[in-house]
Order: sequence, then structure tokens, then C-alpha cells
Amino acid sequence: MRLRAPDTCESMRLAWDRDPGRLSTSRPAIARTVTRALYGAMGDGEILVFDHRAVRQHRERAARLGTAEFLFQEAAERLSERLDDIKRFFPRVLVLGARHGGMSRVLRSRAGIDLLVEVDDAFGFLRRMEPTLRVLAEAEALPFGISTFDLVASPLALHWANDLPGALLQLRRCLRPDGLLLASVLGGETLDGLRRAFLEAELAVEGGVSPRVSPMADGRDLAGLLQRAGFALPVVDSDHISVTYANALALMRELRAMGETNALRERRRGFTRRATLLRAAEVYSGLSSAPDGRVTARFEIVTLTAWAPHESQPKPLRPGSATGRLADALGTVEQPAGDKARP
Repeated sequence: MRLRAPDTCESMRLAWDRDPGRLSTSRPAIARTVTRALYGAMGDGEILVFDHRAVRQHRERAARLGTAEFLFQEAAERLSERLDDIKRFFPRVLVLGARHGGMSRVLRSRAGIDLLVEVDDAFGFLRRMEPTLRVLAEAEALPFGISTFDLVASPLALHWANDLPGALLQLRRCLRPDGLLLASVLGGETLDGLRRAFLEAELAVEGGVSPRVSPMADGRDLAGLLQRAGFALPVVDSDHISVTYANALALMRELRAMGETNALRERRRGFTRRATLLRAAEVYSGLSSAPDGRVTARFEIVTLTAWAPHESQPKPLRPGSATGRLADALGTVEQPAGDKARP
């Protein structure tokens, strides 16, 4: 099914807490929307990995519960720490992945921010009595004009995007020249033990497997996507956060409260068998148990840092244009690596 949003963006349910006229620039801050497939195939040759309807339902449930925000708060604080090394102000800021406002609260404590806009695809996360502008939208269909923001901060939100290259391209377009993208996503090593536990449990109990844990990109892939989207000076690094739980079932309950449960389009739609669940918990305890009997869950946080292109940024020289030798600059003797390659 294809749905068309009106050109006035009325379907985007904007929730302003103060005069939206502050978004006015020489170009419109809210861009006209285009026809897009909300659910179903995105186009020829494109594959939908996630069921966005399920993703939104899971996130709405997480918004109602509001009991499992520690990982997102940690990600927000780590992104804010990156700004401490940058000696400049960012007057206009977009937060993609508002949740309960952890990222916006951290940013509001910083000087130099005149406008802060939060975006989330779950309306429950936007129903807060805080002085920020809030927009209900998906990362793959942002309603902002070109060169609107100086900074985009996105803590653990982009890993649910079906079209991650397209989402990054939109973020680059809505950044002003020399604007900064700071984003974190869950990396490929996240919950690797839980994936293995369900694989073994389903094979043992049901004789077959179904997808349980989302596929996640690694750092090299993400660096390439940033370059493909037109960002300059991309940097990708990763870190790990280990969290202990009483048992595997407690971990699964926490993931449900986070809104991070299975939303793959090819997932099994029925309930998980009790025997499969208990077997997975038993296997996971064997794989990730701590000396005190608790189990450990490992989350990989991949951080993306990149800039919208600007003429003032450093650029690499043309290969072969060097006028000096590296050995001379280092004060050492050059050691040949072997015979030169023949043409």
C-alpha cells in the first residue's frame, strides 16, 4: 500500500511548544514531502529488512513504560562528550531519536544553542512537557529543508532504518555547510551471544531457525556509507558496553522495555514456544554467565562523526604532488621494501 502525504506536511503531526516561526530561514525549514511506500517494497532492487509498523509499535510501548533508558542515556552522554573537543558553537540543532529527551537535556546544558528540534517516529516519546520543538517523522522521510541545522545528533536511532544510505543523505542535505553529524548505532557484535543461543535452541527444539536479532553494519561499511552520502572527514569508531542481568529472561524483558525487540519482516509471526525460550535461556547462561551466576549482555556502540562539505575543510593533495620525502621529515633512512613493480 502506498500513502501520499499532503504537500503541506499536515500528516506529519507537528507538536510545537513555541512559535514555529523560529524555523524560518531564507529557505523553507519544512520541505515538501513526496510519495513514498510506507509499508512494503521500497522500489525495484531495494529490500525492506524491518517492519516499520512493528518498530513503531515496539517504540510506542517503550514510551509508555519508560523504564529502560540507561543505554540511550549513556549513548547521548557519549555523543555530548565528543562536542567537548570541538571549539565552536552550533546554534541550530536537530536531535534524531528523541525518546524521553535524554539527548536534548544534555545539549540544552551547553552554551550557544538557539534552536533545538527533536524528531521521533513514536508519538509517545514526543508527549513531554519540555520547551523544545518536536516533529513526528521517520529518519527516512525528514520534512526539513536544505541547510537548516548546524548539528545533527542521533543516539541509537538509525539502526532501524531500512534505507540507511538514504537517511544519511537526507541528514547531510539538512545540514548547513560545515555542519556536524554525530550519530551512534548498535554495531554487529551487539547481543551476539543471544543470537547464538536462539539459533541453537531452535535447531534443538524445532529443527529449524528463524531470524531473531537484527543484522547490523560494521564500522567499515558505515564509513563507506558516510562517504557515499557526501559527508566529508568521516570518522567511525566503536566501543562496548557490558550489562549484567539475573538471567536471560530478564535481558529479554529489558529489550522489550527498550523497544528493541524483533521487528524483522521475515520474523516468525507466532508466539515463541516455551521449550524454545527455556532452551535459549539455558544456552545463553552457558555462553555468557558471570562468576556470580548472572549473565552478561554485550552492546557494541558504533559512533559516526562527519561534516557537511565546506571549502574551508582540509582536503587531500593529488597523489604524486609531494615535494619532499617522508624519510627526510622524520629524520630517518628510507628502507626499500623490495623491487619496484614492473609496468
